[in-house]
Amino acid sequence: PKLNSSEKVHSLENQIKAGSTLCLIGDGRVREITMKTILSAILLLGFLSATDAQATRLKDLATVEGVRSHPLIGYGLVVGLQGTGDDIQVPFTQQSIASLLKRMGVVIPANALRVRNVAAVMVTGKLPAYARVGQKVDVSVASMGNARSLTGGLLILTPLRGPDGQIYASAQGPITVGGFNFGRNGTSVQKNHSAAGTISNGGSIERAINNNALAKEELRFILSQPDFTTAFRIATEIDKTVGEKVAFATDATNVTVKIPDSYQNRVVEFLARLESVEVEPDGKSRVVINERTGTVVLGRDVRIAPVAVAHGNLSVEITTETSVSQPQAFSQQGQTVTADQSNIVVNEENNELKYLEDGGSLEDVVAALNSLGATPRDLISILQAIKAAGALDADLEVR
Repeated sequence: PKLNSSEKVHSLENQIKAGSTLCLIGDGRVREITMKTILSAILLLGFLSATDAQATRLKDLATVEGVRSHPLIGYGLVVGLQGTGDDIQVPFTQQSIASLLKRMGVVIPANALRVRNVAAVMVTGKLPAYARVGQKVDVSVASMGNARSLTGGLLILTPLRGPDGQIYASAQGPITVGGFNFGRNGTSVQKNHSAAGTISNGGSIERAINNNALAKEELRFILSQPDFTTAFRIATEIDKTVGEKVAFATDATNVTVKIPDSYQNRVVEFLARLESVEVEPDGKSRVVINERTGTVVLGRDVRIAPVAVAHGNLSVEITTETSVSQPQAFSQQGQTVTADQSNIVVNEENNELKYLEDGGSLEDVVAALNSLGATPRDLISILQAIKAAGALDADLEVR
């Protein structure tokens, strides 16, 4: 019987509940499919659509304004090196040793020191947000002079200062180096970089910073990659999660969120709820090219309009051969002379003009570019030419 739209939906719901079958007429044949099969297909399509969205957590897209770490820096000495430290050509190391010994009650002129087991280093670290006194942090150590290696060295007590010049932490401990450098009598063997290392939990917080970023009536999220569409989507998803209008995208970088009355005394709980909100980020189509390494990276939204490309390599090889001409035997005035003969070989590839069809997806773009048979370095020139022709719908970023 003929039914209107609402009656059709109601009838379909009743059939689903009853687990009945439907007859589908498509290509001249009648098929009978159970509603369970149809529901399974619908759920599968929904799952594929959800996975294709590639949603990302809010905590991976943005940070809360005011909740950040602070850089720390210090100058210290590393002792216990096996002859791989700074030599007398580094005067500040000798002066630092003399100053350290003076504080220990030993007075000796800096120019009288001849040690190779000590190296002057810079020590860096980070003061975490909401850090407390006594908390341990990792620190990095790097040589300032001409020390060959810090392997086996021990960093003595070094104060770490913040941008304001105040001491916020101290560092000390054995250094872990991810390489080595050994040598004697002009022969050396080196692996990785041995003039820098780390000290796990080698820093200790000595002073805390009062942070009132959460003691406000609103929170502000700062996007790592500014984008108007992403900021709007974040505000929309936050409103859906909270159930009321609390988020506002002020620009491409900032999203302001008002703390609801029910969460005034539970800001951490409210923030933890927002951090798990999933958003599908958006951004400009971009192609990143590194000419130094020949690396080409294409974003997922890159498109190529129909274009014809011909790319051929021209190589010129010049070799010089030196021949010796000697006089005849018993010649009185003959001399032995040398003559240079140059050979030039020119090779030019005859590549055909190839037509690149419209790239509807990243896979299509990659397949079209691979059809040219070009190397990564040739691909850089091709992409630049395609962009100049107006056929590349993406920002071309060369580094």
